[in-house]
Amino acid sequence: MKAARFHGRCDLRIDEIEEPAPAAGEVKIRNAYVGICGSDLHVYFDPEHCGLDFSKPHPVTGSMPPQILGHEFSGTVVELGDGVDDIAVGDRVAVWPVYYCGDCAACRAGMVNICRSFGFHGLTSHGGGLAEYTTVARSMVHRLPETVDLKLGALVEPMAVAWHAVEHSGVQQGQAAVIAGAGAIGLGLWFALRARGITNIVVSDPNTGRRQVAEQLGVPHVIDPTATDLVAVCAELTAGAGADVAFDAAGTGSALTQALDALGPGGRLVVVAVHGKDLDFDTTRLVFSERSITGSLAYLPADFDAVIAAMAAGSYDPAGWVEEAAMDDVVATFHRLHEGAGTKVLIRV
Repeated sequence: MKAARFHGRCDLRIDEIEEPAPAAGEVKIRNAYVGICGSDLHVYFDPEHCGLDFSKPHPVTGSMPPQILGHEFSGTVVELGDGVDDIAVGDRVAVWPVYYCGDCAACRAGMVNICRSFGFHGLTSHGGGLAEYTTVARSMVHRLPETVDLKLGALVEPMAVAWHAVEHSGVQQGQAAVIAGAGAIGLGLWFALRARGITNIVVSDPNTGRRQVAEQLGVPHVIDPTATDLVAVCAELTAGAGADVAFDAAGTGSALTQALDALGPGGRLVVVAVHGKDLDFDTTRLVFSERSITGSLAYLPADFDAVIAAMAAGSYDPAGWVEEAAMDDVVATFHRLHEGAGTKVLIRV
């Protein structure tokens, strides 16, 4: 079968490899669509600084390059391993791709998404979505209802990142929210907030194309932070109170500090983006208003279920921000996304 495998920095090849067979407790999936993630770009362009050590076997999976990429994917079950009797051949599925140790403090607390040795199928494992077929444990498979097609199914993973962050924020109906960054995760935050009944939302992004997409999706307040005062806009929309929650989905120091300043007293900033540089800001932003900053990483299986249910209810719209590319164009797609073109690309396997 064909598979896109990472061999090293800027070395992603379409290789011909052996088709996998499911072991006991596993399912075999014919992959359909795979989303290209920022993590994939980090691995491809700068593996030494992406937080993963590819020089030795992964502590949970034992995987080493060449590694099949693709951890945001959907497909159709084509074969069942021994002992799997609660899913059927022909079922369409999305895959929760997390591997975890089960022994560290995070795992013991039920926070397997922040396992100290976590890994991902399609990043640090035996397989991935950028291949014609893959095998995963039955526990990683989430069945898609009839109203959620395979394209939407490939978006479950990134949308679950956003859903988990919104869950972590503690936002309530009637409150106001700020989203810094209108990329795929920023839009996912908008969808998740809207699905929870949050309507007073400001999205901030300096990129004209991304702002236009947000406006087309129906975001009520979209601003260019280089031309408009985010803090003033939030104050005006909240009768001077400021936002209750804010999300950093941009990964820049200026976006984070602007979002933090837009919060009212006791407001909470959730950092979803990974910053490439250390931050330097005045801590009085926190102390004098009792604001707080927290991080949010990945998702739990319950977040997948919640996103799929929201998709089935019609809460997600891929129009205008999701595009497709062929498997043979995957390398060119990596470079195009790295240059800042496009919002979300799904590779047709």
